[in-house]
Amino acid sequence: MSMAQQAEPAVGTSPASGPKQTDGRTARRPLAIRLLARPEVGVFLGAVAVLIFFLIAAPSLRQGSSIATVLYQSSTIGIMALPVALLMIGGEFDLSSGVAVISSALVASMISYQLTMNVWVGVIVALFASLAVGAFNGWMVVKTGLPSFLVTLGTFLILQGANLAVTKLVTGNVATDDISNMDGFGQAKKIFASSVDIGGVEVKITVFYWLAFAALATWVLLRTKYGNWIFAVGGNKESARAVGVPVNFTKITLFMLVGFGAWFIGMHNLFSFNTVQSGEGVGQELIYIAAAVIGGCLLTGGSGSAIGPVFGAFMFGMVNQGIVFAGWNPDWFKAFLGVMLLGAVLINLWVQRTATRR
Repeated sequence: MSMAQQAEPAVGTSPASGPKQTDGRTARRPLAIRLLARPEVGVFLGAVAVLIFFLIAAPSLRQGSSIATVLYQSSTIGIMALPVALLMIGGEFDLSSGVAVISSALVASMISYQLTMNVWVGVIVALFASLAVGAFNGWMVVKTGLPSFLVTLGTFLILQGANLAVTKLVTGNVATDDISNMDGFGQAKKIFASSVDIGGVEVKITVFYWLAFAALATWVLLRTKYGNWIFAVGGNKESARAVGVPVNFTKITLFMLVGFGAWFIGMHNLFSFNTVQSGEGVGQELIYIAAAVIGGCLLTGGSGSAIGPVFGAFMFGMVNQGIVFAGWNPDWFKAFLGVMLLGAVLINLWVQRTATRR
């Protein structure tokens, strides 16, 4: 055998042509497992199951008008659940969000009626008031280091008492006066509380706002620097601060986003019913938080999405209206919500363990 023949490499024995060696850390996981790692997958499956269940249990729910009612109920929850979810991803809670909705509506109504001004003046003043409440909550959290649970619990009690006391003091009643005949009411109603005819079905405008806000929140979380800041401060604020993330700014603005959501839903309530009951809103904060948790947002922060709370809010709206269309006792609503919340937490736990299992 010649030296040339001996030096010629054997065909098919090159290390580069053999199978690529990987370990468990670098192997690409199957698509199904990667999908399970998404925080919104569990709630999407749950929403589909709830929808199918009530479509079978309540035949009247199959009508277009009934679905529009479900979407409307979901949107009033979902619009608030979005900023609450962003705040939770950032590692904080806001227990004042429910009564803050009523506070904004009360401010807009009383400023407009008692001062006999155009309703848009009340709307703008209410916006600044809502943002100020959110800024106050955020400032207290970052400056004192107190848990947001305690800070916003205090704000919740302050707003709850002020709503009742100030309304009685100013109007002599527990509700505000009717503002439907005031200047600017028609324009404001078109923006905050009108309906859109789609194929003969009246769909509330809040449904479109809800979907638009969800798309915007998703873009912010996944495509902007601010979205990265939210995940960073929720995961570990000290590490985030060490790499230059403006932790205080991020947390304060997240609380202000909750204030904006409270203002928007407050204006919808005001221009839908022309008046506001000062004692309402208590307990709604738990609904918003539950929708976010069901949507895959962790209580510890640092994980979640904006799409998950959309499905979470839809489940709430479906159960709320589905019970009525099925002719069941509406007192079971809260029981269903409790079952859904526990079920969602267990599903999210199972999904996370399945996604991380090798």
